[in-house]
Amino acid sequence: MKLEFIEARDLPDAWFQSVYRLLEMGREYVIERGSYEGQKRLEFDHVTIHIRYPGVRPLLPDIPPSLGIPNPVAEGYLEEYLPYLMTAAKQPGEDYTYGQYLEPQIAEVIRMYQEDGFETNQAYMTVGDPQSIHLVDPPCLRGIDTRIKEGTLHFIVYFRSWDLWNGFPANLGAIQLLKEYMASSIGVGDGEIIASSKGLHLYDYVWELAQLRTMRNRPSDGHREKTAHEG
Repeated sequence: MKLEFIEARDLPDAWFQSVYRLLEMGREYVIERGSYEGQKRLEFDHVTIHIRYPGVRPLLPDIPPSLGIPNPVAEGYLEEYLPYLMTAAKQPGEDYTYGQYLEPQIAEVIRMYQEDGFETNQAYMTVGDPQSIHLVDPPCLRGIDTRIKEGTLHFIVYFRSWDLWNGFPANLGAIQLLKEYMASSIGVGDGEIIASSKGLHLYDYVWELAQLRTMRNRPSDGHREKTAHEG
């Protein structure tokens, strides 16, 4: 296992650095089970990303107009996505939403900090249940841990699988808005995000876009490990 660590200034910087590093260090393999079965992923074995100022605007990736490629997250999408993260409402055809797991826990974490104090390791919000493993697409986000230190609320998040091109900026942008809401409700400042995953990846259909945005070509096939197995 190759462990990668990225120090980032803000969310756009975290996204750019992750794309750049993945093109250099990622493991290429054919998906045997899961989204886009039969296609290829480029993936970190495990990555931890420390984002010091995730609240700095803009929250979405920086795509220079001269490149002529669309932003991975459409304008206004974060505002539409936030209820999916914070409420239990489901649309027809959805097996689950993150909000169905998080909504009651958000309120409890806020209450816990307000009434019991900040020095606790119990303010953790989990996503999924034992039955989730039987879903065709189990939740990718599996937990949001929290800590209040020096008067600011920090999030530590884990994704079992994570689409870097689209999912990463949309997820973290909405998670940052959630953190701001919770910090305001608790009465503390907005802090950092530490995000980790053993499945942060790029699907093969965006490899060329990723290379165009970073102006970085992938190493030749002869210098890259290839496998048809996930782990």
